[in-house]
Amino acid sequence: MVILGIDPGYAIVGWGVIEFQNNTHMPVAFGAITTEAHTDFNDRLKRIYDDVCEIIERAKPDAMSIEKLYFTTNTTTAIAVAQARGVILLAARQHHVKIYEYTPLQVKTAVTGYGKAKKPQVMEMTRRLLHLKEVPKPDDTADALAIAITHTQAAGTNLRDYMLKRGIK
Repeated sequence: MVILGIDPGYAIVGWGVIEFQNNTHMPVAFGAITTEAHTDFNDRLKRIYDDVCEIIERAKPDAMSIEKLYFTTNTTTAIAVAQARGVILLAARQHHVKIYEYTPLQVKTAVTGYGKAKKPQVMEMTRRLLHLKEVPKPDDTADALAIAITHTQAAGTNLRDYMLKRGIK
């Protein structure tokens, strides 16, 4: 199974493609889509859309896992990230890629086994699971790989149903 993990944003979109076979995670490709701060916002969205389409066309993933939005204070940022997330979801849908969404708590639980793990712990476990020499940079890229790993741990297993039934978001 090939999974494209996405950490959505509008300045930086982390992405990572992994292959999961025989209970082993293998990195295929990863990186970040970056847009310049002073670029027209609609042009930023187009760049994100075009780059995600290109990644999908090259990787041909079986599924895309994407982080659900979670914002508590800055609604302006939340709206901008939601718009970027929308063009990412559109790109996946137009390429007939199944979409799965995971909360930060689900990612932490799936990758580390502990829902309150700190970011460095998640990043280190991601590095270990993918047998990488170092944690990918920027952090958004490592997050995207963790989101892809989450799908391998949750999809097709009772873990996803268990987390949903227990309200673990």
